[in-house]
Amino acid sequence: MAYDRFLIAPLSSGLQTNMRPWLVADDAFAELNNAYLFRGRVRKRFGSRFMGSGWPSAAVEPLYSRLRIALEGGAAVGITDAGGNATGTVPGAIFKVGQMFSIGTVMYTVNVTGTPATMLATTVTPTATYDTSNGNYVFVGAPALTQIYFYPAEPVMGLTNYESGPINDQPSYAFDTQFAYVFAGGFWQRSGTGVTPIWHGDNTDFFWSYNWDGITADNVVLFVTNFNATIGAPALTDDPMWYFNGTVWADFSALTIFLTAGDFVQTARIIIPFKDRLLLLNTIEQDAGGTTNTSFVNRCRFSHNGSPLAANAWLEPNQLTADGAGFIDATTEEAIVSAEFIKDRLIVYFERSTWELVYTGNQIQPFLWQKINTELGSESTFSTVPFDKVILTIGNTGVHACNGANVERIDNDIPDQVFQIIDKKEGVSRVAGIRDYYVEMVYWTFPATYQNPSEVYPTRVLVYNYRTGTWAFNDDCITAFGYFEQQLGITWSSTTETWETAEFAWSSGTTSAQFRQVIAGNQEGFVFIIDADYGRNARAMQLTDMANSAGGIILTIIDHTLNIDDYVMIEGAQGVTGVNGIIWNVVSVPDINHVVVRSAFVPSSFTGTYTGGGYITRVSNITIQSKQWNPYDKKGMNVYLAKIDFGVQKTPTGEITVDYYPSSSYVPMLNAGRQTGTLMGTGVLETFPYDPVFYPLEAYQEKLWHPVYFQTEGDCIQLQFFFSDAQISNPEIAFADFELEGLVLHTMAVSTRLQ
Repeated sequence: MAYDRFLIAPLSSGLQTNMRPWLVADDAFAELNNAYLFRGRVRKRFGSRFMGSGWPSAAVEPLYSRLRIALEGGAAVGITDAGGNATGTVPGAIFKVGQMFSIGTVMYTVNVTGTPATMLATTVTPTATYDTSNGNYVFVGAPALTQIYFYPAEPVMGLTNYESGPINDQPSYAFDTQFAYVFAGGFWQRSGTGVTPIWHGDNTDFFWSYNWDGITADNVVLFVTNFNATIGAPALTDDPMWYFNGTVWADFSALTIFLTAGDFVQTARIIIPFKDRLLLLNTIEQDAGGTTNTSFVNRCRFSHNGSPLAANAWLEPNQLTADGAGFIDATTEEAIVSAEFIKDRLIVYFERSTWELVYTGNQIQPFLWQKINTELGSESTFSTVPFDKVILTIGNTGVHACNGANVERIDNDIPDQVFQIIDKKEGVSRVAGIRDYYVEMVYWTFPATYQNPSEVYPTRVLVYNYRTGTWAFNDDCITAFGYFEQQLGITWSSTTETWETAEFAWSSGTTSAQFRQVIAGNQEGFVFIIDADYGRNARAMQLTDMANSAGGIILTIIDHTLNIDDYVMIEGAQGVTGVNGIIWNVVSVPDINHVVVRSAFVPSSFTGTYTGGGYITRVSNITIQSKQWNPYDKKGMNVYLAKIDFGVQKTPTGEITVDYYPSSSYVPMLNAGRQTGTLMGTGVLETFPYDPVFYPLEAYQEKLWHPVYFQTEGDCIQLQFFFSDAQISNPEIAFADFELEGLVLHTMAVSTRLQ
């Protein structure tokens, strides 16, 4: 029987939810989750891997990509004595379950509260206790003469670069709720010497940072603010602005005196240089008596023309020693939310409007406010992403692009998605964006609908291909984005991967030294590299504890952000057998710190007693839903679909399931066939070469054309791509690459709609 053939390639429309699935373009998708459109093909979502190189073993690899502090105290500045003994107190004011210590390759996990309580230890240690009421720790018989590291396990609240040193080799800095860190020597460590800052913000107080001149033009200074201060009576937990000169941190707010009486800026939402002045936008200012903090949400306060650290840098014109500093308030009561440059123009986003801070050239009044758009602004400080000709940001009505003269929505293909960002629990403040130059994408992390009432952290990533204007989503928990330039080139000797297990291309630019990588931090203090050429996610959640139960295995994962029907892999768990390297299905979520997992293919239990060292990997399930196809719509005829030839990139072991829905129904035919005993085929699309006896050239091809048979009819046919339980439970399949380059539909017209 002769069939009509319809080629759908290249794939260039992406996710499209602004119309019904039968009305969108032939190459559009009604759902595109954990996959995205890339240069005419559908590609599996980005993977992630840890930072640094030269780890002593895969077991301790995560330690080098987690924010940590070399402790001071014990026998000698944070080092155990000859007997392996040490006593001290961790810095800061947060002491909790989920924190961790490491001494050499031995890991100590705080799995219960106590005053004190014994920690889990991957190597038998006579005494290893931690007091969750005051942060005191005691080690007896631990590895001798070895540095002690403490892992605060707080969310990553900011990632930035300190613009010093060689080009393309500038250090990355990170912030959690309390401390600043620098990535140096192949691992994260606390930044600064002498007096180092301890911040007091919570998990909504993210860090804005900017590099500019210090005392002299050749001294680059990193300015930092977390915008944490009370309005009204000042609190002891109010945080000043800080600056870092490459060696020490100093309180910047103490320098920002601008009235003879001694009033000063306690903090500002945004610090940004413009026209040889440093600007503070949306300020909280304290009176000289220290009795009142006053918020000026629409204010721009600017320094003099010169160093912002000079003694008179911030004095106003009415002061005898004034030198050109001052302020100007916008004529709106909306708050300043974000700011970014288009070439030499400063665009400032308010809550529901967009303005430009115009430079006048008049040294008496150097700046004026000019409104660009009266209804489109920004809700999220860190959602702003700069381009050469436009700025992208997320507002309360959509994703907006500003070209300096106009502001308009660019998310018309997915108009309802922005309204899924949760406003409660400061959800809009958790949105963060970044540009990935390597794959020409923008990523925004955001909190979607919460299944657990106590959940607060982001659970999804909005992916935007700015070359084609297409959209997609990933499931992930990322709290902050940044860039990393100090990568050492990956070689066989510097990685724990083997040729068989490496789910990335060895010729990829992302493995080269000094390649500018996108990095991301999560809710447990892990920082990892976003790598589009990597087939799996990093094991970036700590397994704090585990226990058998009648319903499966109970995993303690602090602030896990997992939901029912998610999949995870347990890796590195010590003291137990029967769990490592297995992919588990989440079957229950008792609370934000616990999940229950089971497997249909291995016993849902383990033997032994967990002693720590375990990590959890999120295993992403691709979910792609096609358009509802009917090539004979204009003839008023139904369609019979015999098969589809799929053009896919070859993989060693990959495959995926393709289910189908006829006549705009929500009944998956493969599942319905299994329930009724009807033979509907397997729906399996293999992306590995067929038997070389029958197909000798496939092993040498890059692209394979593999068919899947459907043999069904309806007024339309819609496909669903996903990993079945068996497929996603197999690491060789779940971590394999997937790229769909095109489809050929084999169809024929059948009865009219009313027959």
